[in-house]
Amino acid sequence: MLNENSSLVKLAFSILLFPTFFQEAFLVFAWGSEDPFWIMMGKRVFLLLPVGAIILGCWLTVACSLSVIIRPDRQEYVKSIFLTWWDLGKAIASFWGGVFKFVFTLGTALVGLVKVAVLGIWSLIQEFVLMPFRLLANMGRNVATSPIPWIAVVLTLFWCLIEAVIFTYVTTPLVVDTFSNITGDNLTETMIRIPLFIFLLFVILGSYAVLSTFVNSLEKKEVTTIIGVGVIEVVVLFVEVMFLYREFVDALVPWFAQYSQTFELGIVGTLAISTFVWFGIRSISWFLFAAHGTPIIMTVIQGKGVNLVQERTAPAATYKPVSQDFMAALKKDKEWITQAGDELLATFVLPPLQVVAGAINFCMLLVSGQHLFKLPFETMADLSAATSSGPATNGRPETTEPVAIPAQAGSEDRAVATVADDDSFNHNEPKFGGLQHVKTH
Repeated sequence: MLNENSSLVKLAFSILLFPTFFQEAFLVFAWGSEDPFWIMMGKRVFLLLPVGAIILGCWLTVACSLSVIIRPDRQEYVKSIFLTWWDLGKAIASFWGGVFKFVFTLGTALVGLVKVAVLGIWSLIQEFVLMPFRLLANMGRNVATSPIPWIAVVLTLFWCLIEAVIFTYVTTPLVVDTFSNITGDNLTETMIRIPLFIFLLFVILGSYAVLSTFVNSLEKKEVTTIIGVGVIEVVVLFVEVMFLYREFVDALVPWFAQYSQTFELGIVGTLAISTFVWFGIRSISWFLFAAHGTPIIMTVIQGKGVNLVQERTAPAATYKPVSQDFMAALKKDKEWITQAGDELLATFVLPPLQVVAGAINFCMLLVSGQHLFKLPFETMADLSAATSSGPATNGRPETTEPVAIPAQAGSEDRAVATVADDDSFNHNEPKFGGLQHVKTH
Protein backbone atom coordinates (compact mmCIF):
# COMPACT_ATOMS: atom_id res chain seq x y z
CA MET A 1 0.00 0.00 0.00
CA LEU A 2 2.84 2.35 0.84
CA ASN A 3 4.57 1.53 -2.43
CA GLU A 4 1.46 2.39 -4.40
CA ASN A 5 1.11 5.71 -2.59
CA SER A 6 4.76 6.56 -3.18
CA SER A 7 4.36 5.67 -6.83
CA LEU A 8 1.43 8.03 -7.15
CA VAL A 9 3.35 10.79 -5.40
CA LYS A 10 6.30 10.29 -7.72
CA LEU A 11 3.95 10.36 -10.73
CA ALA A 12 2.34 13.55 -9.49
CA PHE A 13 5.71 15.20 -8.90
CA SER A 14 6.95 14.09 -12.30
CA ILE A 15 3.89 15.64 -13.90
CA LEU A 16 4.26 18.86 -11.94
CA LEU A 17 7.99 19.05 -12.58
CA PHE A 18 7.94 17.84 -16.17
CA PRO A 19 9.91 20.91 -17.51
CA THR A 20 12.97 19.63 -15.65
CA PHE A 21 13.17 16.65 -18.02
CA PHE A 22 14.03 18.79 -21.07
CA GLN A 23 14.79 22.39 -20.03
CA GLU A 24 18.52 21.82 -19.53
CA ALA A 25 18.89 20.02 -22.84
CA PHE A 26 16.89 22.73 -24.62
CA LEU A 27 18.98 25.53 -23.11
CA VAL A 28 22.28 23.80 -23.88
CA PHE A 29 21.19 23.19 -27.47
CA ALA A 30 19.93 26.78 -27.90
CA TRP A 31 23.13 28.23 -26.39
CA GLY A 32 25.34 26.15 -28.72
CA SER A 33 28.61 26.91 -26.99
CA GLU A 34 30.35 23.92 -28.59
CA ASP A 35 29.16 24.62 -32.12
CA PRO A 36 31.02 26.66 -34.76
CA PHE A 37 30.67 30.42 -34.48
CA TRP A 38 28.06 30.95 -37.20
CA ILE A 39 25.91 28.02 -36.04
CA MET A 40 26.20 29.20 -32.44
CA MET A 41 25.12 32.72 -33.40
CA GLY A 42 22.23 31.33 -35.46
CA LYS A 43 20.99 29.25 -32.55
CA ARG A 44 21.24 32.13 -30.13
CA VAL A 45 19.40 34.46 -32.48
CA PHE A 46 16.61 32.08 -33.56
CA LEU A 47 16.23 29.61 -30.66
CA LEU A 48 17.40 31.08 -27.35
CA LEU A 49 14.50 33.50 -26.80
CA PRO A 50 11.73 31.08 -27.94
CA VAL A 51 13.20 28.25 -25.83
CA GLY A 52 13.28 30.49 -22.75
CA ALA A 53 9.67 31.59 -23.36
CA ILE A 54 8.53 27.97 -23.83
CA ILE A 55 10.22 26.80 -20.63
CA LEU A 56 8.76 29.73 -18.68
CA GLY A 57 5.35 28.98 -20.19
CA CYS A 58 5.61 25.34 -19.10
CA TRP A 59 6.36 26.25 -15.48
CA LEU A 60 3.59 28.85 -15.40
CA THR A 61 1.16 26.40 -17.01
CA VAL A 62 1.80 24.00 -14.14
CA ALA A 63 1.11 26.78 -11.66
CA CYS A 64 -2.03 27.87 -13.55
CA SER A 65 -3.26 24.27 -13.63
CA LEU A 66 -2.91 24.00 -9.86
CA SER A 67 -4.85 27.25 -9.44
CA VAL A 68 -7.78 26.04 -11.57
CA ILE A 69 -9.52 24.60 -8.51
CA ILE A 70 -9.76 28.05 -6.90
CA ARG A 71 -10.85 29.91 -10.03
CA PRO A 72 -14.48 31.07 -10.19
CA ASP A 73 -14.91 30.31 -13.91
CA ARG A 74 -12.75 27.20 -14.45
CA GLN A 75 -13.85 26.49 -18.01
CA GLU A 76 -12.99 29.97 -19.29
CA TYR A 77 -9.72 29.90 -17.39
CA VAL A 78 -8.66 26.64 -19.04
CA LYS A 79 -9.56 28.13 -22.41
CA SER A 80 -7.38 31.11 -21.53
CA ILE A 81 -4.42 28.79 -20.90
CA PHE A 82 -4.76 27.23 -24.34
CA LEU A 83 -5.23 30.68 -25.94
CA THR A 84 -2.05 31.85 -24.22
CA TRP A 85 -0.10 28.95 -25.74
CA TRP A 86 -1.64 29.72 -29.12
CA ASP A 87 -0.56 33.38 -28.83
CA LEU A 88 2.94 32.29 -27.81
CA GLY A 89 3.18 29.98 -30.83
CA LYS A 90 2.10 32.80 -33.14
CA ALA A 91 4.61 35.11 -31.46
CA ILE A 92 7.47 32.61 -32.01
CA ALA A 93 6.48 32.16 -35.66
CA SER A 94 6.28 35.93 -36.06
CA PHE A 95 9.71 36.23 -34.42
CA TRP A 96 11.32 33.83 -36.90
CA GLY A 97 9.62 35.46 -39.85
CA GLY A 98 10.41 38.90 -38.47
CA VAL A 99 14.15 38.20 -38.55
CA PHE A 100 14.02 37.57 -42.30
CA LYS A 101 11.66 40.51 -42.74
CA PHE A 102 14.13 42.74 -40.89
CA VAL A 103 16.99 41.61 -43.15
CA PHE A 104 14.87 42.25 -46.25
CA THR A 105 13.68 45.63 -44.94
CA LEU A 106 17.25 46.59 -44.03
CA GLY A 107 18.49 45.72 -47.53
CA THR A 108 15.62 47.63 -49.16
CA ALA A 109 16.25 50.62 -46.91
CA LEU A 110 19.99 50.62 -47.72
CA VAL A 111 19.30 50.43 -51.47
CA GLY A 112 16.77 53.25 -51.17
CA LEU A 113 19.18 55.29 -49.06
CA VAL A 114 21.95 54.89 -51.63
CA LYS A 115 19.50 55.89 -54.35
CA VAL A 116 18.41 58.96 -52.39
CA ALA A 117 22.05 59.89 -51.72
CA VAL A 118 23.08 59.53 -55.38
CA LEU A 119 20.07 61.43 -56.71
CA GLY A 120 20.51 64.06 -53.99
CA ILE A 121 24.16 64.63 -54.89
CA TRP A 122 23.27 64.81 -58.58
CA SER A 123 20.44 67.27 -57.88
CA LEU A 124 22.76 69.33 -55.69
CA ILE A 125 25.35 69.47 -58.47
CA GLN A 126 22.64 70.57 -60.90
CA GLU A 127 21.52 73.25 -58.45
CA PHE A 128 25.07 74.62 -58.15
CA VAL A 129 25.56 74.53 -61.93
CA LEU A 130 22.23 76.21 -62.64
CA MET A 131 22.48 78.71 -59.79
CA PRO A 132 24.27 81.43 -61.87
CA PHE A 133 21.70 81.07 -64.67
CA ARG A 134 18.86 81.25 -62.15
CA LEU A 135 20.47 84.34 -60.63
CA LEU A 136 20.76 85.95 -64.08
CA ALA A 137 17.15 85.08 -64.89
CA ASN A 138 16.00 86.60 -61.60
CA MET A 139 18.08 89.72 -62.25
CA GLY A 140 16.62 89.93 -65.74
CA ARG A 141 13.06 89.77 -64.38
CA ASN A 142 13.81 92.39 -61.75
CA VAL A 143 15.47 94.69 -64.28
CA ALA A 144 12.63 94.25 -66.76
CA THR A 145 9.97 95.06 -64.16
CA SER A 146 11.93 97.70 -62.22
CA PRO A 147 10.83 101.35 -62.39
CA ILE A 148 14.51 102.35 -62.57
CA PRO A 149 16.13 102.01 -66.04
CA TRP A 150 19.05 99.93 -64.84
CA ILE A 151 19.94 98.84 -68.36
CA ALA A 152 20.37 102.47 -69.43
CA VAL A 153 22.45 103.20 -66.31
CA VAL A 154 24.74 100.23 -66.94
CA LEU A 155 25.11 101.05 -70.65
CA THR A 156 25.90 104.69 -69.86
CA LEU A 157 28.64 103.74 -67.39
CA PHE A 158 29.97 101.09 -69.77
CA TRP A 159 30.08 103.57 -72.65
CA CYS A 160 31.94 106.10 -70.51
CA LEU A 161 34.48 103.41 -69.63
CA ILE A 162 34.92 102.53 -73.32
CA GLU A 163 35.45 106.17 -74.28
CA ALA A 164 37.90 106.65 -71.41
CA VAL A 165 39.92 103.60 -72.49
CA ILE A 166 40.04 104.73 -76.15
CA PHE A 167 41.02 108.30 -75.41
CA THR A 168 43.59 107.14 -72.81
CA TYR A 169 45.28 105.04 -75.47
CA VAL A 170 45.11 107.88 -78.03
CA THR A 171 46.26 110.77 -75.83
CA THR A 172 48.90 108.94 -73.78
CA PRO A 173 51.85 109.88 -76.13
CA LEU A 174 50.82 113.56 -76.11
CA VAL A 175 50.45 113.64 -72.31
CA VAL A 176 53.78 111.83 -71.81
CA ASP A 177 55.60 114.30 -74.08
CA THR A 178 53.95 117.30 -72.42
CA PHE A 179 54.78 116.22 -68.86
CA SER A 180 58.30 115.15 -69.87
CA ASN A 181 58.96 118.63 -71.30
CA ILE A 182 57.53 120.28 -68.18
CA THR A 183 59.36 118.15 -65.62
CA GLY A 184 62.46 117.33 -67.63
CA ASP A 185 62.18 113.66 -66.70
CA ASN A 186 61.47 110.70 -68.94
CA LEU A 187 58.01 109.47 -67.86
CA THR A 188 56.75 106.02 -68.80
CA GLU A 189 53.32 105.35 -70.28
CA THR A 190 52.46 102.96 -67.42
CA MET A 191 52.77 105.78 -64.89
CA ILE A 192 50.52 108.07 -66.95
CA ARG A 193 47.75 105.76 -68.16
CA ILE A 194 46.02 105.00 -64.85
CA PRO A 195 45.61 108.60 -63.61
CA LEU A 196 44.85 109.71 -67.20
CA PHE A 197 42.13 107.06 -67.48
CA ILE A 198 40.49 108.23 -64.22
CA PHE A 199 40.70 111.87 -65.31
CA LEU A 200 39.15 111.17 -68.72
CA LEU A 201 36.39 109.05 -67.16
CA PHE A 202 35.28 111.99 -65.00
CA VAL A 203 35.52 114.33 -67.99
CA ILE A 204 33.24 112.11 -70.10
CA LEU A 205 30.74 111.64 -67.24
CA GLY A 206 30.71 115.42 -66.74
CA SER A 207 30.08 115.90 -70.47
CA TYR A 208 26.94 113.74 -70.26
CA ALA A 209 25.88 115.55 -67.10
CA VAL A 210 26.11 118.95 -68.86
CA LEU A 211 24.22 117.57 -71.85
CA SER A 212 21.47 116.21 -69.58
CA THR A 213 21.13 119.55 -67.78
CA PHE A 214 20.96 121.39 -71.10
CA VAL A 215 18.18 119.11 -72.40
CA ASN A 216 16.18 119.52 -69.16
CA SER A 217 16.44 123.29 -69.41
CA LEU A 218 15.17 123.14 -73.00
CA GLU A 219 12.19 121.04 -71.90
CA LYS A 220 11.36 123.52 -69.13
CA LYS A 221 11.93 126.51 -71.48
CA GLU A 222 14.03 128.38 -68.94
CA VAL A 223 15.83 130.96 -71.08
CA THR A 224 18.42 131.99 -68.48
CA THR A 225 19.34 128.39 -67.74
CA ILE A 226 19.42 127.56 -71.43
CA ILE A 227 21.90 130.34 -72.14
CA GLY A 228 24.13 129.52 -69.16
CA VAL A 229 24.21 125.78 -69.74
CA GLY A 230 24.55 126.37 -73.51
CA VAL A 231 27.74 128.34 -72.94
CA ILE A 232 29.05 125.57 -70.69
CA GLU A 233 28.16 122.97 -73.31
CA VAL A 234 30.08 124.93 -75.97
CA VAL A 235 33.12 125.02 -73.69
CA VAL A 236 32.80 121.28 -73.08
CA LEU A 237 32.50 120.74 -76.83
CA PHE A 238 35.64 122.79 -77.43
CA VAL A 239 37.65 120.95 -74.76
CA GLU A 240 36.65 117.50 -75.93
CA VAL A 241 37.09 118.28 -79.62
CA MET A 242 40.41 120.04 -79.12
CA PHE A 243 42.09 117.62 -76.76
CA LEU A 244 40.33 114.29 -77.31
CA TYR A 245 38.58 113.93 -80.64
CA ARG A 246 41.27 115.90 -82.49
CA GLU A 247 43.88 113.38 -81.36
CA PHE A 248 41.54 110.62 -82.48
CA VAL A 249 41.17 112.19 -85.95
CA ASP A 250 44.96 112.81 -86.18
CA ALA A 251 45.49 109.10 -85.54
CA LEU A 252 43.30 108.44 -88.61
CA VAL A 253 45.20 110.85 -90.93
CA PRO A 254 47.61 108.14 -92.22
CA TRP A 255 44.60 106.06 -93.18
CA PHE A 256 43.18 109.01 -95.14
CA ALA A 257 46.56 109.78 -96.74
CA GLN A 258 47.04 106.33 -98.25
CA TYR A 259 44.21 107.03 -100.73
CA SER A 260 45.69 110.34 -101.97
CA GLN A 261 49.26 111.40 -102.68
CA THR A 262 48.58 115.11 -102.03
CA PHE A 263 46.18 114.71 -99.08
CA GLU A 264 46.44 117.47 -96.51
CA LEU A 265 43.66 117.79 -93.94
CA GLY A 266 44.66 121.01 -92.17
CA ILE A 267 43.56 122.33 -88.80
CA VAL A 268 40.10 123.42 -89.99
CA GLY A 269 39.29 120.04 -91.53
CA THR A 270 40.61 118.23 -88.47
CA LEU A 271 38.48 120.30 -86.09
CA ALA A 272 35.43 119.99 -88.35
CA ILE A 273 35.70 116.21 -88.55
CA SER A 274 36.33 116.06 -84.79
CA THR A 275 33.21 118.14 -84.14
CA PHE A 276 31.07 115.94 -86.38
CA VAL A 277 32.44 112.84 -84.65
CA TRP A 278 31.58 114.35 -81.27
CA PHE A 279 28.03 115.16 -82.38
CA GLY A 280 27.57 111.72 -83.90
CA ILE A 281 28.81 109.78 -80.88
CA ARG A 282 26.92 111.94 -78.39
CA SER A 283 23.70 111.78 -80.43
CA ILE A 284 23.80 107.99 -80.83
CA SER A 285 24.62 107.29 -77.20
CA TRP A 286 22.21 109.95 -75.91
CA PHE A 287 19.11 108.80 -77.74
CA LEU A 288 19.87 105.12 -77.17
CA PHE A 289 20.56 105.00 -73.43
CA ALA A 290 22.28 108.08 -71.99
CA ALA A 291 19.07 110.18 -71.94
CA HIS A 292 17.61 107.73 -69.37
CA GLY A 293 20.79 106.61 -67.58
CA THR A 294 22.45 110.00 -66.99
CA PRO A 295 19.65 111.50 -64.79
CA ILE A 296 19.73 108.42 -62.54
CA ILE A 297 23.51 108.66 -62.17
CA MET A 298 23.28 112.39 -61.33
CA THR A 299 20.50 111.74 -58.79
CA VAL A 300 22.61 109.11 -57.03
CA ILE A 301 25.73 111.32 -57.04
CA GLN A 302 23.76 114.25 -55.64
CA GLY A 303 22.40 112.07 -52.84
CA LYS A 304 18.74 112.80 -53.63
CA GLY A 305 17.80 109.14 -53.86
CA VAL A 306 15.81 107.40 -56.55
CA ASN A 307 12.11 107.93 -55.80
CA LEU A 308 10.64 106.38 -58.90
CA VAL A 309 7.54 104.32 -58.08
CA GLN A 310 5.73 101.94 -60.35
CA GLU A 311 2.40 100.27 -59.62
CA ARG A 312 2.69 96.52 -59.55
CA THR A 313 -0.17 94.17 -60.19
CA ALA A 314 1.76 91.24 -58.71
CA PRO A 315 4.41 90.99 -55.99
CA ALA A 316 8.00 91.01 -57.13
CA ALA A 317 9.63 87.63 -57.44
CA THR A 318 12.24 87.00 -54.77
CA TYR A 319 15.46 85.23 -55.57
CA LYS A 320 15.82 81.75 -54.13
CA PRO A 321 19.20 80.03 -54.27
CA VAL A 322 17.57 76.63 -54.84
CA SER A 323 14.59 75.71 -56.98
CA GLN A 324 11.17 74.70 -55.69
CA ASP A 325 11.50 71.27 -57.32
CA PHE A 326 14.70 70.59 -55.38
CA MET A 327 13.09 71.62 -52.08
CA ALA A 328 10.03 69.46 -52.81
CA ALA A 329 12.25 66.47 -53.65
CA LEU A 330 14.28 67.07 -50.48
CA LYS A 331 11.11 67.17 -48.38
CA LYS A 332 9.82 64.00 -50.04
CA ASP A 333 13.12 62.22 -49.40
CA LYS A 334 13.02 63.33 -45.76
CA GLU A 335 9.52 61.89 -45.36
CA TRP A 336 10.64 58.63 -46.99
CA ILE A 337 13.67 58.36 -44.71
CA THR A 338 11.46 58.91 -41.66
CA GLN A 339 8.95 56.31 -42.84
CA ALA A 340 11.68 53.80 -43.72
CA GLY A 341 13.34 54.35 -40.32
CA ASP A 342 10.07 53.74 -38.48
CA GLU A 343 9.42 50.60 -40.51
CA LEU A 344 12.96 49.33 -39.94
CA LEU A 345 12.66 49.98 -36.19
CA ALA A 346 9.31 48.17 -36.08
CA THR A 347 10.68 45.09 -37.89
CA PHE A 348 13.65 45.02 -35.49
CA VAL A 349 11.79 45.58 -32.20
CA LEU A 350 8.38 43.92 -32.62
CA PRO A 351 9.36 40.25 -33.31
CA PRO A 352 11.31 39.66 -30.06
CA LEU A 353 8.87 41.78 -28.06
CA GLN A 354 6.01 39.56 -29.18
CA VAL A 355 7.75 36.51 -27.69
CA VAL A 356 8.41 38.43 -24.47
CA ALA A 357 4.78 39.61 -24.41
CA GLY A 358 3.58 36.00 -24.84
CA ALA A 359 5.65 34.94 -21.82
CA ILE A 360 4.38 37.91 -19.79
CA ASN A 361 0.81 36.89 -20.61
CA PHE A 362 1.46 33.59 -18.79
CA CYS A 363 2.52 35.53 -15.69
CA MET A 364 -0.51 37.82 -15.86
CA LEU A 365 -2.80 34.84 -16.40
CA LEU A 366 -1.50 33.27 -13.21
CA VAL A 367 -1.73 36.48 -11.18
CA SER A 368 -4.91 38.15 -12.44
CA GLY A 369 -6.51 35.63 -14.78
CA GLN A 370 -6.20 38.09 -17.69
CA HIS A 371 -3.77 38.83 -20.52
CA LEU A 372 -1.76 42.03 -20.41
CA PHE A 373 -1.03 42.14 -24.16
CA LYS A 374 -3.24 41.38 -27.13
CA LEU A 375 -1.10 39.61 -29.73
CA PRO A 376 0.12 39.89 -32.40
CA PHE A 377 1.63 43.38 -32.64
CA GLU A 378 1.36 44.77 -36.17
CA THR A 379 2.90 48.21 -35.68
CA MET A 380 4.62 50.25 -32.99
CA ALA A 381 1.27 51.94 -32.34
CA ASP A 382 -0.18 48.57 -31.29
CA LEU A 383 2.64 48.19 -28.77
CA SER A 384 2.05 51.68 -27.38
CA ALA A 385 -1.69 51.06 -27.18
CA ALA A 386 -1.13 47.73 -25.41
CA THR A 387 1.14 49.28 -22.77
CA SER A 388 -1.14 52.29 -22.18
CA SER A 389 -4.45 50.38 -22.00
CA GLY A 390 -5.59 48.04 -19.26
CA PRO A 391 -5.25 44.24 -19.32
CA ALA A 392 -7.21 42.38 -21.98
CA THR A 393 -9.70 39.85 -20.67
CA ASN A 394 -8.47 36.47 -21.85
CA GLY A 395 -7.14 38.05 -24.97
CA ARG A 396 -10.63 39.21 -25.97
CA PRO A 397 -12.11 42.71 -25.76
CA GLU A 398 -14.71 43.38 -23.14
CA THR A 399 -18.31 43.61 -24.29
CA THR A 400 -21.22 45.49 -22.86
CA GLU A 401 -24.70 44.12 -22.47
CA PRO A 402 -27.75 46.13 -21.50
CA VAL A 403 -29.05 45.58 -17.96
CA ALA A 404 -32.80 45.60 -17.61
CA ILE A 405 -34.37 46.88 -14.41
CA PRO A 406 -37.80 45.27 -13.92
CA ALA A 407 -40.66 47.60 -13.08
CA GLN A 408 -42.82 47.19 -10.00
CA ALA A 409 -46.11 45.36 -10.34
CA GLY A 410 -49.03 47.63 -11.17
CA SER A 411 -46.99 50.51 -12.48
CA GLU A 412 -47.82 52.11 -15.79
CA ASP A 413 -44.20 52.81 -16.87
CA ARG A 414 -41.32 50.37 -17.48
CA ALA A 415 -37.74 51.64 -16.98
CA VAL A 416 -34.75 50.28 -18.84
CA ALA A 417 -31.16 51.37 -18.03
CA THR A 418 -27.98 50.51 -19.89
CA VAL A 419 -24.46 50.46 -18.56
CA ALA A 420 -22.02 52.51 -20.65
CA ASP A 421 -18.73 50.93 -21.67
CA ASP A 422 -16.05 53.44 -20.75
CA ASP A 423 -13.03 53.89 -18.51
CA SER A 424 -15.17 54.44 -15.41
CA PHE A 425 -16.57 50.94 -15.81
CA ASN A 426 -13.06 49.51 -15.68
CA HIS A 427 -12.51 51.36 -12.39
CA ASN A 428 -15.64 49.82 -10.82
CA GLU A 429 -17.58 53.03 -11.29
CA PRO A 430 -20.53 52.05 -13.49
CA LYS A 431 -22.00 54.88 -15.46
CA PHE A 432 -25.62 54.45 -16.46
CA GLY A 433 -27.21 55.96 -19.51
CA GLY A 434 -30.34 57.99 -19.57
CA LEU A 435 -33.51 56.40 -18.27
CA GLN A 436 -35.92 55.56 -21.06
CA HIS A 437 -39.63 55.32 -20.23
CA VAL A 438 -41.87 53.11 -22.34
CA LYS A 439 -45.61 53.80 -22.21
CA THR A 440 -47.67 50.67 -21.59
CA HIS A 441 -51.16 50.36 -22.76
